[in-house]
Amino acid sequence: MDNSQQQYLYYCMWKQRTLLVLFVMLVLWWSKKKERKNRAKSVKYGPLVKRDIWRSTELIRLIDTLERTCLHQLRMYPAVFYKLCAHLRDKNLLVDTIHVSVEEQLAMFLKIVGQYHTHSSVGFALWRSKETVSRYFNIVLCALVKLAREIICTRSTDTHAKITTNPNRLYPYFEGCIGALYGTHIRERVPSKYVDRFRGRKPYPTQNVLAAVDFDLRFTYVLAGWEGSAHDSAVLHDALSRPNGLKIPEEWVSKKKVPSMRLLALVIITCHGVMIVPSIC
Repeated sequence: MDNSQQQYLYYCMWKQRTLLVLFVMLVLWWSKKKERKNRAKSVKYGPLVKRDIWRSTELIRLIDTLERTCLHQLRMYPAVFYKLCAHLRDKNLLVDTIHVSVEEQLAMFLKIVGQYHTHSSVGFALWRSKETVSRYFNIVLCALVKLAREIICTRSTDTHAKITTNPNRLYPYFEGCIGALYGTHIRERVPSKYVDRFRGRKPYPTQNVLAAVDFDLRFTYVLAGWEGSAHDSAVLHDALSRPNGLKIPEEWVSKKKVPSMRLLALVIITCHGVMIVPSIC
């Protein structure tokens, strides 16, 4: 075999190897393309529609079936729930998305705060991931905090009609009183290292929450976050000393025409922690 024949043989071998490599690469490319195509086909829109139907059915069963079911699960009546949803929409605090309506966002939030449910249990019930539940929980929480500045406020400083129209029993003894204060303990979940500081009169950790309401039973002030072991007087003192805390108008305190301390403001400031809830029955 001369030199030219040997070179031709090497050339043929190189050509065969090149064609073989190209063929193998083509087969691999085709298999990958087919795999991607099959993977795309595995996610169909049909099951998503079915899941949306199940989710809508669960919300209807939760809200619209029975009033007591909605009250037990969401801690409010259906009419109040829909009114709150409409108000949040009107204020542009919550908006409907392609996947989650305002009603579902609020329902997820209320089930967590009202029933001590975890994100995973709420997500399982409504066919949502934990990330979705957590994200919309924070969105609703921020919206309600903004709404609280509008709802939790003092509407009027005049003596309520329930007092002025009930002489000898309430009037003039409660003349000038615009509401009542009360402290309550609400169950709380805290890290294990903080459990002792939140354990008070209850066998479980609690917050000591101070709330003020007017005589129409509308909240005018709420102070939350104090440990369950804190005394009521400490919570009240904190509420009165905060820059944006509970405000007692000075003109009420300086009035001398109520020597028997008919104003609840005088009772609070004089007794330093005594909270009186007048009966209007």
